[in-house]
Amino acid sequence: MPRILIVRGQLATPWELRPWAALPPAYEVSYLKTPSNDFDTEALDLHAEPVTSVRDRLPRGPVGRVLCELAGERYLADSKDAYARADIVHAEELSFWFAADAARRKAADGFKLVQTVWETLPLLRTYRNRQARRHRESVLAATDLFLPATERARQALLLEGVEEDRAIVCPPGVDIKRFSVRSPVPPAEHVILSAGRLVWEKGHQDVLRAAALLAKEGVRARVRIVGRGPEGDRLRNYAAELGLADRVDIEALAYEQMPSAFASASCLVLASLPSATSQLHPFDRPRAFWEEQFGMVLAEAMAAGLDVLAAESGAIPEVLDGQGALFAPGDWPQLARLLAGGPLGRAPGARVSYPRELVHRYSTEAMAERLTGAYGRLA
Repeated sequence: MPRILIVRGQLATPWELRPWAALPPAYEVSYLKTPSNDFDTEALDLHAEPVTSVRDRLPRGPVGRVLCELAGERYLADSKDAYARADIVHAEELSFWFAADAARRKAADGFKLVQTVWETLPLLRTYRNRQARRHRESVLAATDLFLPATERARQALLLEGVEEDRAIVCPPGVDIKRFSVRSPVPPAEHVILSAGRLVWEKGHQDVLRAAALLAKEGVRARVRIVGRGPEGDRLRNYAAELGLADRVDIEALAYEQMPSAFASASCLVLASLPSATSQLHPFDRPRAFWEEQFGMVLAEAMAAGLDVLAAESGAIPEVLDGQGALFAPGDWPQLARLLAGGPLGRAPGARVSYPRELVHRYSTEAMAERLTGAYGRLA
């Protein structure tokens, strides 16, 4: 029975890892889980291997993060047995510490190494910090197979120096049955759903601007922002300044609650903005460069039959594949026009249809088939 070990550092999430639970019974799948994991994975039907990393031994907060940078994040000795048992280790990205951790252990433990890659910008060495450059070199050298989430990510990998036969596009999958639920009672008002981390580059502030412009024109809708992150208080203050305090809800939901959020909405807006903020790494050159790498909420919204309006950032046009409505990143007046002429012009909660093959492409079952093919190729 091939033993698959999923390695995600503190980034093990129930939405990304769910397709592994749909792999055939011939596979034995587990994932490393640290006490400091950033997400709740209790509902995930996969075996968790409890391990620790340097971060777990340090104080919480900014002091701990700086110390972790100095010491170098890595898994500690209690992860050794899990690695030794694995036939295939499946990590993520070129420059994440846990991908490099797996790359360093490969020679001793003899497993095959797979990397999921979301990154759509070929940063190479020039646009990475010193630590990320080291990680990238070891990951590129040790990885047997890369699974980019999009064709855009595959093209970036080719510019990073990966040979074409080592990179196979493998989009993620969501549980389309769970997200296809309908609200038992039709919504009484329009709800614009903006889901994603509460950070500047997710564009929640542009959704608020569009809603405020529509309100001045007499088109009123409720905005529901779902996520966690450092911008929460500022978004609430901004909504109040725009006169939307009583029309905006900002909250964090467990992943199991997300299908009901989609069911009660009239549309999903993903207003992602490219980010090149020149954020300084403590010991090196600027490092913050990002564009939307996939947008799992797009797949979830299509499964729910929810109208999608999205910024033309990164991989979003590829993921939507001609569906939904696109606007230029940051063009909140155009977003307002698209909302007024689209979902807000229909009955609250109205559904739209998407091509069946597109929805199935992003299902857990389809991704499980892709993973089975990739692992079989390595075997």
